[in-house]
Amino acid sequence: MARLSPQPFREVKRRLESAGFVETTQKGSHVKFVRRLGGIVDTAIVPRKHEIPVGTLRSILSQAHIDPDDWERLG
Repeated sequence: MARLSPQPFREVKRRLESAGFVETTQKGSHVKFVRRLGGIVDTAIVPRKHEIPVGTLRSILSQAHIDPDDWERLG
């Protein structure tokens, strides 16, 4: 299993977009990313912070249904 580390918002955004997510809306400091695959819709809420902590990143990956190993391959 890949070991995650804190990452900047720009890197998280870049990797989500390479996984097929699109930035849809923003409310306050949180950005909503959505990916539609057939009838399945995945949504991930990402805080627009300078650096996203590991625990928050794990939550984002869980929402997005992305395995940490796959996340590292997206980089």
